[in-house]
Amino acid sequence: MISKCLFPVAGYGTRFLPATKSMPKEMLPIVDKPLIQYGVEEAMEAGLTDLGFVNGRNKRAIPDHFDINYELEAEIAGSGKEEKLSSIRDVMSACTFSYTRQNQMLGLGHAIACGKTLIGDQPFGVILADDLCMNDEGPLVMAQLVNLYKQFRCTILAVQEVPEAETEKYGVIVGEALDEQLIRVTDMVEKPAPSEAPSNLAVIGRYVLTPDIFDIIANTEAGKNGEVQLTDAILTQARSGCVIACKFQGKRFDCGSIGGFVEATNAIYQKRFG
Repeated sequence: MISKCLFPVAGYGTRFLPATKSMPKEMLPIVDKPLIQYGVEEAMEAGLTDLGFVNGRNKRAIPDHFDINYELEAEIAGSGKEEKLSSIRDVMSACTFSYTRQNQMLGLGHAIACGKTLIGDQPFGVILADDLCMNDEGPLVMAQLVNLYKQFRCTILAVQEVPEAETEKYGVIVGEALDEQLIRVTDMVEKPAPSEAPSNLAVIGRYVLTPDIFDIIANTEAGKNGEVQLTDAILTQARSGCVIACKFQGKRFDCGSIGGFVEATNAIYQKRFG
């Protein structure tokens, strides 16, 4: 029912300068795999294998990573090092990759709109690679959202409780609790000050969106920071239909921050080698 996933990857990664001066932040390694590959593998687990990337200038390393490197592969063919390419070969054989460009950094809503030609008139997942997710008890976050979409047939958001002092970093939701895990969204605010936040339930970088979001974004005025906010477009959906927020199972690392990046690196290392 859902086969497509969109990856907005056009940002500059300024919090990691100077490392990201010439290398995309999504290509920074968590142990021995780039951050973007973890997101792609999460999409694969959820059955999303038609992948679209909203890319930016000077980010050729991302499409190059999901392509054959003939010189490298010929050099290590038959050696023990060849096994180190097994995970990326699995990804490349299972998925298709399409790319478009976001020419201006005008917000996440604008980035999603740039991907319309890659998605068409279908529901689709969105993964923000800055958020790396783990779950030792079951499926990863995107698979959880896809399963909920099969039930509700509407936009599904992943949310988690955050410290009240950190609400200004996120889109924050409030709504009607359906059970301990699910909330029907009635209001959303982008990056509210702690004193103005309607709750401490923050949206993380995992979504399943219905295709009407493209027309809604096209009619959404610039909001917080003068950018076209995806939060504002989803609020329109919530007010005219139904949006479900899911308190997902698992752990999320904010790899857009240096502290979260180091925490994720330590967690992945311990899981694999500890």
